[in-house]
Amino acid sequence: MKAIALLSGGLDCTVASSVYSKDYEIHAITFNYGQKSFKQELDASKRICKKMGFTHEVINLDWLGEISTSSLNTDEDIPEVDYDDLDDFKKSSQTASSVWVPARNAVFTSIALSYAESISAEIIIVGWDLEEARTFPDNSREFLEKFNELIDVGSPENIEIKAPLIDLNKDEIVKLGNQCNAPMELSYSCYKGNDKHCGVCESCMRRKRGFEKANINDLTEYESIQ
Repeated sequence: MKAIALLSGGLDCTVASSVYSKDYEIHAITFNYGQKSFKQELDASKRICKKMGFTHEVINLDWLGEISTSSLNTDEDIPEVDYDDLDDFKKSSQTASSVWVPARNAVFTSIALSYAESISAEIIIVGWDLEEARTFPDNSREFLEKFNELIDVGSPENIEIKAPLIDLNKDEIVKLGNQCNAPMELSYSCYKGNDKHCGVCESCMRRKRGFEKANINDLTEYESIQ
């Protein structure tokens, strides 16, 4: 059985892909949309694919970067947060707005569907999760269900998006990754694109907190350990 995995090299997609790694032949896709962290994401994705035996492809989406006003791919500074901000809906919504890339998951998943049809893959694996769905609607269960409905209507093939983390917070994701031997130590989550994780952007902070709450050793190198 074949699967397409959306792999940014991050923690969530690494764990999600690992859940299905024993049962599917996985073809991973990494997107370049001009994000500051693309080099690090690509390096992480390559390491993960080599470790897991996935085939891997990079798709360039220059146009998406060109129309985006996100701090992920403009000169705007990436927001920095404190632990207390992570559960403050108003503050985390502001951060989400800063890093929002127009319809990113809708674009990525549509492209993944094309690839799935072309290689007769049965599933598309995504790392959407409950914690990020609170401020990113394209990580939500509703988005997952609606997209699967769209596939049912618009594709002649029997393809389903699988989101094994859809009801999980970061600590639960880390625990699941530990259980299925996901190479979490090879993943890269930082928005800023430094060689080491910055430790202060929201993605880094959620990653750190996830490992701490799960009480699992975090092998990530952070520039800041606050």
